[in-house]
Amino acid sequence: MVVLSMVLGFLLALSTGERQLDTKIPSPGEIPEQGDPPQFLLKSCQPTPSCKDCISSHPSCAWCKQLNFTASGEAESRRCARREELLGRGCPPEDLVDPRGRKEVLQDRPLSQGVRGEGATQLAPQGVRITLRPGEPQRLQVRFLRAAGYPVDLYYLMDLSYSMKDDLERVRQLGHALLVRLQNVTQSVRIGFGSFVDKTVLPFVSTVPSKLRHPCPTRMERCQPPFSFHHVLSLTADAEAFEREVGRQSVSGNLDSPEGGFDAILQAALCQEQIGWRNVSRLLVFTSDDTFHTAGDGKLGGIFMPSDGHCHLDSNGLYSRSPDFDYPSVGQVAQALSAANIQPIFAVTSATLPVYQELSKLIPKSAVGLLSEDSSNVVQLIMDAYNSLSSTVTLKHSPPTPKVHISYESHCGGPEEKGEAGEQGQCNQVRINQTVNFWVTFQATSCLQGPHNLSFRALGFSEELRVELHTLCDCDCNDTQAQAPYCSDGGDLQCGVCHCNPGRMGRLCECSEAELSSRDLESGCRVPNGTGPLCSGKGQCQCGRCSCSGQSSGRLCECDDASCERHEGILCGGFGRCQCGVCHCHANHSGRACECSGDIHSCISPEDGLCSGHGQCKCNRCQCLDGYYGALCDQCPGCKTPCERYRDCAECGAFGSGPLATNCSMACAHANVTLALNPILDDGWCKERTVDNQLLFFLVEDEVGGRVVLRVRPQEKAADHTLAIVLGCVGGIVAVGLGLVLAYRLSVEIYDRREYSRFEKEQQQLKWKQDNNPLYKSAITTTINPRFQEEQCPPL
Repeated sequence: MVVLSMVLGFLLALSTGERQLDTKIPSPGEIPEQGDPPQFLLKSCQPTPSCKDCISSHPSCAWCKQLNFTASGEAESRRCARREELLGRGCPPEDLVDPRGRKEVLQDRPLSQGVRGEGATQLAPQGVRITLRPGEPQRLQVRFLRAAGYPVDLYYLMDLSYSMKDDLERVRQLGHALLVRLQNVTQSVRIGFGSFVDKTVLPFVSTVPSKLRHPCPTRMERCQPPFSFHHVLSLTADAEAFEREVGRQSVSGNLDSPEGGFDAILQAALCQEQIGWRNVSRLLVFTSDDTFHTAGDGKLGGIFMPSDGHCHLDSNGLYSRSPDFDYPSVGQVAQALSAANIQPIFAVTSATLPVYQELSKLIPKSAVGLLSEDSSNVVQLIMDAYNSLSSTVTLKHSPPTPKVHISYESHCGGPEEKGEAGEQGQCNQVRINQTVNFWVTFQATSCLQGPHNLSFRALGFSEELRVELHTLCDCDCNDTQAQAPYCSDGGDLQCGVCHCNPGRMGRLCECSEAELSSRDLESGCRVPNGTGPLCSGKGQCQCGRCSCSGQSSGRLCECDDASCERHEGILCGGFGRCQCGVCHCHANHSGRACECSGDIHSCISPEDGLCSGHGQCKCNRCQCLDGYYGALCDQCPGCKTPCERYRDCAECGAFGSGPLATNCSMACAHANVTLALNPILDDGWCKERTVDNQLLFFLVEDEVGGRVVLRVRPQEKAADHTLAIVLGCVGGIVAVGLGLVLAYRLSVEIYDRREYSRFEKEQQQLKWKQDNNPLYKSAITTTINPRFQEEQCPPL
């Protein structure tokens, strides 16, 4: 039991221990994503050599396809930059290549408001095609309407080990009552029955032939041979058939406490045709009074082959391959139930309730209920669990793809109520005919090889939303031209860039490789009469001109356009363009790193105006005059409050003390000081300092006409409780000591009395006399010769 709890705790930690990181994308409607973002999301747009690489590198990147956009010697990779930067450098808007993702709704049947039964439409839309640009999020609204009277299939899976003998009697009468309760919710209900015990190998079940025939402890009672899983009754709407088949069942027996319930759950989920599951709400009620075996336990019985995840029911409904395969793992059971869209209800006794509660956390859309000792509350338990599960709407997707991040935002109370983002959408306590909305955010981290299909489903319901995902990783520049004149008839033009034929070189493919060997051509790539490296070591010499690499520019690549000053780690503060080591700032920004904003909103005080009238606003920050400080220049050390200005007058006038005590009448002629008897001490009173072991409070009542009225309230002295505290401590110590002595004497007296009573009782039970010890033997032995008298000598 302890080991099983540890295993469940470990699996739970694994399922919830995934690291999460919120990432902001510089695009409209920035949305945080779950999981580790790709590296390109953590950096800004960087130059790339082609349009395809540009739009795939970062969602803020755009490409300018204008001919001759780059200056002589400037790398073609400089065509890739932020849209604002390219426009600022003169790229026409019609030559900007900046594709955006899009979504197309393929099927969107309206939700069936007020419609009952299986034909209701609860999930919309039903089909969507989404095209994602890497790094750019796309949001999709998914609506769900909980319809009334949705059909239900319920499969009752029962533990028939010997300890469940009393419960079987209750279950035999379950069918009619359960159907009646469920028919109050929906008119289409079907129920089925299956049972389980354990694998029929040692040490789980006794393999003695007589025990295999009759494993129960009493020979006179009805008992069936042990089995792993037995599918007894397929799903049916006939309550009498349910009660009839269950009535034929009897308990069995096994050796150890855990049961083989996982084998039964897995087969009930996999054998859908034999069980008879419909494409409706599927419930599996699992009842047991003990824990379960899991993967690895089969090794105790010599079973090493893992469960293969296939159905193995024979013609009699028995799990025929149970001795061949190990028990399934928690993950296998959870995956099988989720794939089959089955909602398990674990009805277990109090002793095993904590274990199944931990198990329920690992299985989506499951519930746990406390089963009474004789299963008398099973109908109510099932109904409570069904109501809880059906009112919880959980939206999830499958199968996942590592190249697309998906997050959910739940709006359960209406479109104005925003929920939290997570790895699934969930709304609780959803009422019948209530519509809830989920916003699903898609974000591609890299390009997909082809279309990727996803299915979204509200767990426990049959409808699906099919999403077809595409990635936008190619540029449609509409200027592709083979052997273009712009490229000197020596290459192909694509997105404003020449792709030269083999043997041709240069930005416009204007020269051949044979010409590059001439030293005369290299002279144009060096400083006049210089011996330094070609193109300052920052580019290649092609056709007598430098073709710069990276962020270099200039005729000889002498300018580094990445060497400008940075503000908060961003080149030119993100508000300018770096050109040859100098920041060229955008409008309304200035400074060497464009760090100075022309806005003044951070300098304005709602009450006192710009910098409170005591400073100037520069770079959206207040520069205060001498003597003032604070973000809005609203504080100064020489500006005294009324309490500070009139404190000395209040002290000398009320108590005759303080620095003005000797000249109070003249220094404080403008102040009228009175003592307040019982004033209300509120925010209007100024709490100052201790004067003669008491706090001074005073209120400035009037400050008109050059005179001020001060009302002073001294704090009453607290009573001296020192003597009472000392006497109390001494009395407490004495009382505790006397109590300990009395307790010790009392315990000794009780012990002595008990020992004496025991001694008297033993004395009364003695059956022999107390003056003779029956075990005592004397050390003296007396021997008498019987013929001694006859052989005496005659007298002389």
